[in-house]
Amino acid sequence: MQTLICSTPHLLEYTNTPTPVASAGETLLKIKRIGICGTDLHAYEGTQPFLNYPRILGHELSAEIVTTDAAGFTAGEAVTFIPYFNCGKCIACSMNKPNCCATINVCGVHSDGGMREYLIVPSYSLVHGEGLSFDELALVEPLAIGAHGVRRATITEGEYALIIGAGPIGLGTMEFARIAGAKVIAMDINEDRLKFCKEKLAVNYTINPTQEDALEKLKEITQGDMPTIVIDATGSQAAINNGFKYMSHGGRYVLIGLQKGEISFIHPEFHKRESTLMSSRNATRVDFESVIDCLKKGWINPSTYITHRVKFNEVKDNFESWLNPATGVIKAMIAIE
Repeated sequence: MQTLICSTPHLLEYTNTPTPVASAGETLLKIKRIGICGTDLHAYEGTQPFLNYPRILGHELSAEIVTTDAAGFTAGEAVTFIPYFNCGKCIACSMNKPNCCATINVCGVHSDGGMREYLIVPSYSLVHGEGLSFDELALVEPLAIGAHGVRRATITEGEYALIIGAGPIGLGTMEFARIAGAKVIAMDINEDRLKFCKEKLAVNYTINPTQEDALEKLKEITQGDMPTIVIDATGSQAAINNGFKYMSHGGRYVLIGLQKGEISFIHPEFHKRESTLMSSRNATRVDFESVIDCLKKGWINPSTYITHRVKFNEVKDNFESWLNPATGVIKAMIAIE
């Protein structure tokens, strides 16, 4: 089968590898769509903190079942799957938090992913397609990341929620913050992305901190209170550290974005607000099912996200361009037929 390997940073290579055979507890999938996300781009750049090379990238996937022993699933069925493989035994798993399992194995990061024609996954990870298209199913995982972050934030109707970062994960986070009833404020340094937020997602407010005083703008929007919810989806150390000063008293700060360095903030400022800081890692089955339900109800328009399409044999020639904001890429979608 044809396989695309990231051998080292900035080097993708096509090769032929044997088609795998499923064992007990495993499902063989024929990959249909692969979404490109920030994790893949960072891996290509050499800045993904949990990845070793060589690695087959790709975890935003939709597929058709070839063989399975999963109860309720059949050969030929369109599915996606939860790409965070967990042990089922550690303290996190025992608390029904398999998304942060102590020995988690993220497909396409810790182990080889879906940039190939066929992939073996644990049968317990399968998620029914519920009649969604392969394009839609490949978007479920990245949208679930945002859905999980919003669920962590416990948003109530009418709260101001500042989402920092208007990349694909940030955009999905904005969607679910809106669905949860928040007044959404999008912050980014890319004017085209902010325009996208206004025109495609109907975000209430946008801020470009390079063009205006973000702190003063937030005070103006919130009548001096500041946002009760701040969610970072940038993975930028500077943006994450700046986010602390944007919280209201009693506010919550959720870190979806991931970076390699240290977080720093002024303790008295954090303390006097009785602030809550939390990370949001991956997503759970509840989040996947929530995303699928929202897609089926039409609350999220998947065509909004897919801006670039390529065939599998065209990925190597196009991948570098997706790092360039000037290309206007939101979500690149790869088709394997």
